[in-house]
Amino acid sequence: MYTFFIILVVIASILLTLLVLVQNSKGGGLAAGFTSTNQIMGVRKTTDFLEKATWTLVIALVVFSVAAVGFRSNGVAADESEIRDVYQEAQQNLPSTANPGFGEEAGEQTAEEGQQ
Repeated sequence: MYTFFIILVVIASILLTLLVLVQNSKGGGLAAGFTSTNQIMGVRKTTDFLEKATWTLVIALVVFSVAAVGFRSNGVAADESEIRDVYQEAQQNLPSTANPGFGEEAGEQTAEEGQQ
């Protein structure tokens, strides 16, 4: 389900990017190409449609993002336990602090020196 929401987030992001690029910052944009008075949608209606579509995609992007995080939180606990397991394994494999040398060779040399 997480992958599904991520795909929706990517699609909404791409559509939102394209929609914002179509708009003109001064109110022209897509409507500027329609200068005929016999058009079906007027300049104002085109601007209203683009604004409503932008807000709809922004809201959808937020909802999809929150839903993706909600579904992802179930898998986070498993990742944390994996990290904890690796950390504990690394702690167990560390050389003891009683032996000042590094690794087994240093421990063998210290034992040989002690016997002499």
